[in-house]
Amino acid sequence: VFHILYNTPEQNISDAEIESQLVAMNADFMGTNADASKIPSAFKSLMGKPGIQFCLAKRTPTGAPTNGIVHKSTTKTSFTANDAAKYSSQGGDDAWDTKKYFNIWICNLEGTLLGYGEFPSTTITKTYGYVGHWKYTGTINSQAPFNLGRTTTHEIGHCLNLRHIWGDANCGSDGVSDTPTQQTSNSKCPAYPNVTCSNGPNGDMFMNYMDYSDDACMNMFTVGQTTRMLATINNAPYNVLKTS
Repeated sequence: VFHILYNTPEQNISDAEIESQLVAMNADFMGTNADASKIPSAFKSLMGKPGIQFCLAKRTPTGAPTNGIVHKSTTKTSFTANDAAKYSSQGGDDAWDTKKYFNIWICNLEGTLLGYGEFPSTTITKTYGYVGHWKYTGTINSQAPFNLGRTTTHEIGHCLNLRHIWGDANCGSDGVSDTPTQQTSNSKCPAYPNVTCSNGPNGDMFMNYMDYSDDACMNMFTVGQTTRMLATINNAPYNVLKTS
């Protein structure tokens, strides 16, 4: 379910924009994205196909018909990463039962924050889900260079237990064996190969969704990342989401 929180008409993005986001993220999580053809030959065999598919909710928690998109006006002009967007009492919108729905909040985020995803824990919290900026949602009217829906793909990766590919440390580890160690995050569209941390000859996997590259330069999860995400989905407590 998408919760659209808007303070101005411009922020109240259309259902068509949300549906375009759904198409984009499904292609990425199914491994059917057309731009996978751009993956360097050295990394092609490492591309994972998670086979994860998202669909909009058809029923509300009370059983009423829905298209899975909630539009809600708010008096708050912007939100931060403090989860206020997830509470009606703080100007946001309460999550639908997080044991049955995957919640996505779209709002006006402050500063340069594109979005943030909550990592899984041993219990599904009432805040589990993803919060994203309205400007970078979907592939219609969204703002370049984050206009292909990959911010959502990246942050849902966090929700499914993926860390940043550089491990949030200088030449750090993301806990996945088939992602090359790299010095730090990449931005824009680096030239291939971009060698750091003695990871030549192929260099950084800057086309991985868990880097910070521009949307047009992202096109893959790895087999190892796929295994990690499916381990989250297929085990309690998150397996309750599989059939809901």
